[in-house]
Amino acid sequence: MSDTQQPSSPPSPSGAPARGRPWWVTWLLRPLAALCGLALAGVLSVLLLAALGLAVAYPNLPEVRGLADYRPKIPLRVYSSDGVLIGEYGEEKREFTPIRAIPKVMRDAVLAIEDARFYQHGGVDYVGVLRAGLANFSESRSQGASTITMQVARNFYLPTEKTFTRKIYEILLAIKIERQLSKDQILELYMNQIYLGQRAYGFAAACDTYFGKPLREITIAEAAMLAGLPKAPSAYNPVRNPKRATLRQQYIIDRMLENGFITADERDVAKAETLRYRAKAPIPLHADYAAEAARLLMIEQYGAEAYTRGLNVYTSIDMAEQTAAWTALRKGLLDYDRRQAWRGPQGSIELPSDPRQVDVRVAEALEDHPDSDTNRAAVVLQAEPRQIVAVLQSGEQLVIGPEGLKAVGQALTDKASPKHQIRRGAIIRVNRNGDGKWFVQQLPDVEGAFVSMDPRTGLIRAMVGGFDFRRNKFNHVTQAWRQPGSSFKPFIYSAALEKGFTPATTVNDAPLFFDTGVTGSQPWEPKNYDGKYEGPMSLRRGLAKSKNMISIRVLKSVGARYAQDWITRFGFDAEKHPAYLTMALGAGSVTPLQMANAYAVFANGGYRVNPMLVTRVTDNRGMVLAQNRPTPLDERMRSIDARNAFIMTSLLQEVTRSGTAARAQATLKRPDLYGKTGTTNDSMDAWFAGYSSTNVAVVWIGYDQPRKLGDRETGGGLALPVWIEFMGTALRDTPVTEPAVPPGVVQIGGEWFYEEYTAGTGVRELAPDGSDSPASAPPPTSPEEKRGILDMFGGDKQP
Repeated sequence: MSDTQQPSSPPSPSGAPARGRPWWVTWLLRPLAALCGLALAGVLSVLLLAALGLAVAYPNLPEVRGLADYRPKIPLRVYSSDGVLIGEYGEEKREFTPIRAIPKVMRDAVLAIEDARFYQHGGVDYVGVLRAGLANFSESRSQGASTITMQVARNFYLPTEKTFTRKIYEILLAIKIERQLSKDQILELYMNQIYLGQRAYGFAAACDTYFGKPLREITIAEAAMLAGLPKAPSAYNPVRNPKRATLRQQYIIDRMLENGFITADERDVAKAETLRYRAKAPIPLHADYAAEAARLLMIEQYGAEAYTRGLNVYTSIDMAEQTAAWTALRKGLLDYDRRQAWRGPQGSIELPSDPRQVDVRVAEALEDHPDSDTNRAAVVLQAEPRQIVAVLQSGEQLVIGPEGLKAVGQALTDKASPKHQIRRGAIIRVNRNGDGKWFVQQLPDVEGAFVSMDPRTGLIRAMVGGFDFRRNKFNHVTQAWRQPGSSFKPFIYSAALEKGFTPATTVNDAPLFFDTGVTGSQPWEPKNYDGKYEGPMSLRRGLAKSKNMISIRVLKSVGARYAQDWITRFGFDAEKHPAYLTMALGAGSVTPLQMANAYAVFANGGYRVNPMLVTRVTDNRGMVLAQNRPTPLDERMRSIDARNAFIMTSLLQEVTRSGTAARAQATLKRPDLYGKTGTTNDSMDAWFAGYSSTNVAVVWIGYDQPRKLGDRETGGGLALPVWIEFMGTALRDTPVTEPAVPPGVVQIGGEWFYEEYTAGTGVRELAPDGSDSPASAPPPTSPEEKRGILDMFGGDKQP
């Protein structure tokens, strides 16, 4: 053995570190090496899974070559009859500007704040992802890591909901886009596509919208202001919130300096510049459903070219009536919702502990909760048993005391469930009362519809398809098929007039019992709303009081098959109203627009008119492409006899004078009002359909997923007040006009009759079984009727 060699030390029997080796080699480095090995294995696993996902998902991604051919489109614009712009559609809202024409200062401002490494990465900025992850771990605010390419992928191809799956597709699409388009092409798409508030898409349109100047003249300060908008257009809108927008602008100017886009002197000049804005009047929000209906008609007629031809669409909408309809329906829905229990905050967020970061966090969160007219979204900063402090999107702070907290019930106490409790970070809705004081107000779950039209022409004057178009684009006027309840009864009575019935015909309001004849099934025992039966009464009184037993007996006498055929004269679909006795209670399916069109037949003296929304279409040079003119009423359009329409109008006048809609004449102080209330079984739908000589209007209120409105909620209590409020505006300058008596109608003893039914030839009295001759009991129910009772039971149990 050499003198320089040392014998190795034997291992310690106790497992202690061997002599000559530092203790930390065993106790520190070995565990660390093991952890690194595990981490490496984890990373490799993630990479393997990512590669597998890429191999499976990448070939199924949408084709992106079309992005290279992206060009602007000329707007499709929709106007009211009085020339108000009520809608503008498609990607053509932007002023397309080639990348070479976009000033460098504008591009630099965008890159500085959105994606400073845009020209270095391949679609996904992994350095940025790491930086954002560290920031999110160490700070109370969140940072995103979406590159401009990822934003292009999201804006063109992906849904708006924030999910992990969507993020993966966003990354894969970004990689695919980078492989097929140049960086300048991608940046050009982004700068022309992005929404920047005030109805402006793209930076050229935004420059004109906010500053009233072409993009080529933009300054550093103005470019920095616009570059701050993509993050949250409403939150950083300089017109609505100049303080918050300016803070973001100043930050972007600093970022431009940090990235070498501007000099220190240019930074100082830009920060000191005072910006001057051009406020642009927003398009009125109260005709969205009508504008959307017009858009769909244009797509049906012109296809995709509707977005490229610069069409100007003129509708029959009258903005005064439209505004009145929107206001009335909205008030009715909010009044109903005020009677409902507190459903809890709309959401909640974690607020940073640093007060300087709260404003931005609130602003970004409220982007997903846009204001609904005067109903504003707010974030709660402090919550106490008798007071809350909240902040709006504008940055304004509100203090709401006990008077403004009535709607929340026990939500500020420890007794409240987590779902209902209001705490710091809760997102709520607030509004102002007549004294300007703030109060908490929920957005209603219930929906509604309102449509009015001129019965002489079919021109639609107002259309409100729901509470808020931005929240629910489903147009309940044209798309909601619902049971009409008692508002359908007039069409059964109209059929009866042709069978010899008169307003004076006596019918017994007594209980009815129908055995379905099916083992194990319950018999059908229809009831009146109030559960009361008043014995024999005239047809006029039976309709005014909406007596279900009267309607059923009348239909049984007339014949369900005959009535089913008769209602098609009013535009109803026979297959949606099976020929069963439940048709007497409105158990079929209608839309509010169908109901308006049907009641127009009574209002105009018996003529069938077609509803009309679009009256004229021109191209962008003003050349007329289509002209729709109402057809003057003539006998070729007659649907029912003028006598039938006149007597039905008289019966419906009784409803608004002394019946379930007596509030109409009492409130509006005029006799020329006609209509019928309706509430379906279990109070799931509330209706009022009514008219004057110049206006027919229909109101519907209910839940999208049908459920009870409430035991005491009826068409007379819910829908009628909306109709009355609208008619107060629509008929303000219209003189009282009652229909002229047509030939063949005579008045005897204060009642109207067809002249051929005055000598005892009509039906003077209906026997209890529903026939026009005496009988002691109802005849056996036919097999068809039995099936109908089982299939269609639902009808109307309320007036």
